[in-house]
Amino acid sequence: MAEVRLLAPAKLTLSLRVTGRRPDGYHELASEMVSIDLCDELLVDADGQGLRIVSEGGRVMAPGPLGATADNLVVRALAAAGRTAAVRLKKRIPVGGGLGGGSSDAAAVLRWAGCLDPSVAAGLGSDVPFCVVGGRALVAGLGDLVTPLPHEDRSFVMLVPPLAVSTAAAYRTFDELARRGAEPDPGGNDLTGAALIVEPELAGWRDVLGDVSGRTPRLAGSGATWFVEGTPESLGLSGRETLSLRGATGRLLAVRTVPAGWEGKPLPLA
Repeated sequence: MAEVRLLAPAKLTLSLRVTGRRPDGYHELASEMVSIDLCDELLVDADGQGLRIVSEGGRVMAPGPLGATADNLVVRALAAAGRTAAVRLKKRIPVGGGLGGGSSDAAAVLRWAGCLDPSVAAGLGSDVPFCVVGGRALVAGLGDLVTPLPHEDRSFVMLVPPLAVSTAAAYRTFDELARRGAEPDPGGNDLTGAALIVEPELAGWRDVLGDVSGRTPRLAGSGATWFVEGTPESLGLSGRETLSLRGATGRLLAVRTVPAGWEGKPLPLA
């Protein structure tokens, strides 16, 4: 059987409200998410077995048999769908940027396997159900309640700084702030204040993007990616690929929402 090429679009969280905390410690959310044309690429061979992860530059990141990478979401998705395969995963979505790369990779495998049960997707992670559906949607509950919304053709410029934010730490800090009576973030992401406490360097990167774009950046999920709406041309950023802060370099990415019915259509691999 020939290899099948799959695209796994990143997800951008446009708004995030924490609506409650369950007795088991999990948080219930209400978010608007969109799929964007920054994609990981998976080559899947149903006659093989094993996972090989490479970076955009071709560097091998995680070779080995499936058993050696049992915690990887691709491996878990194959197991959840009751399938085996050889998978070569080319990573383009930044790791730790709040863009759901691992969740989207798992969702691509579930779509390939025809396993579209929302409960299976939710068992892999709170972002996986949305990534299975893709497009634009309201996401509620523990991420398992996905309500598709009409497509909107929108453009964004994202700044990916050279740091990551622990999602678990962001939620712990959010809970502490809530106990102190902190007000929700006016930008629409309740985790912004918590993420800035967990990783104070985020504030500098926010300000750098805000200064050069003339817009107020928003945080993607729990971070560490900041984004503003618009094209590089409209924001005066055409030709710029990076921004710097105190000797460190952050990557600028121009993205668009994926077209309606994106599966099967050619997408730029930003």
